[in-house]
Amino acid sequence: MTQEQNLVQWVYASKSQQELRNRYDQWAKTYETDLDQDFGWIGPLRAVEMGVHYISKDARILDAGAGTGLVGKLLAEAGYSNLVAMDLSEGMLVEARKKNVYQEFHQMVMGEALGFPSESFDAVVSVGVLTVGHAPASSLDELTRVTKPGGHIIYTLRPDLHEEGGFKEKHVELEVAGKWKLIDVSEPTRALPKGEPGVFHQVWVFEVTS
Repeated sequence: MTQEQNLVQWVYASKSQQELRNRYDQWAKTYETDLDQDFGWIGPLRAVEMGVHYISKDARILDAGAGTGLVGKLLAEAGYSNLVAMDLSEGMLVEARKKNVYQEFHQMVMGEALGFPSESFDAVVSVGVLTVGHAPASSLDELTRVTKPGGHIIYTLRPDLHEEGGFKEKHVELEVAGKWKLIDVSEPTRALPKGEPGVFHQVWVFEVTS
């Protein structure tokens, strides 16, 4: 990492999934402290605050791109116990295990075929993953496949990527195909208010319909 790059931009600049994995492996031990102190990261909190209105307490939930388990910790504190962690970085999953809130751990890559049977989960939560240099809009196909009809997919997304990263088109494609319907979307908020105050995120909630 150069002095001109912050850690978020450093991972954004990864040229391949392997490089992205390696950089998260390197960052895993100080990830939470860095994001809190240097960026004021509130993405997980915003997503869980919204998600609890739609996800039943007995739901089996996939934390897609779980990282060190920030979302899982908040879900557990909110009364959820059937949690499954998935991330591309083994280093991040090592840290997530320390939270003692997940029932399973899987190293998988968003944007590739996921090794779960169809309709495996009552809900999927994905925070900070559908972003620059990370998971593409096509990831939503697999998230929809592994979610049961009537279940919910909740994720954070930057408004600029919604417009320019293929997500707007993917949202429409899945709706027209009868795969899901939009239930809720938050107003844009500064999810990294200290480190990147000019970057906004929204929380999207879709209900899977078939």
